[in-house]
Amino acid sequence: MKQIFHKIMSLVMAFVVLFSTLSFTVNMHYCGGNLVETAIFQKAKGCGMEMDKPSTEGCAITKKNCCDDEQLVVEGQDKLQLQLDKITFEQQVFIASFVHTYINLFEGLDNNVSSYEEYKPPLVVRQIFKIDETYLI
Repeated sequence: MKQIFHKIMSLVMAFVVLFSTLSFTVNMHYCGGNLVETAIFQKAKGCGMEMDKPSTEGCAITKKNCCDDEQLVVEGQDKLQLQLDKITFEQQVFIASFVHTYINLFEGLDNNVSSYEEYKPPLVVRQIFKIDETYLI
């Protein structure tokens, strides 16, 4: 049970590290104030009602575009410490003691250690169970 719990926790911690360093972008396309399309990792296609710029420069007619694009960027963590030379002495001692303890935690005992091996039982002079017996008649 303990080994299964350790495996589950290590898997959860791996996913936490993965998702804390992952960054992604969510593109949203609004048309008339309503959300029409949402896309992750790519640009939203749109609704097809986007206004093109006029082809002539002399045209002074301008209309307000009803479509709007928004982009939500979720940044991942970039400040991961990958070099061991920046670790302080106290952190090195902690890591070394943690690894040593963790490795020795799962080592089983090779033989059964019995504290009674050197003990010699006393010699029986009387049969005590015969002296203390009581009989109901």
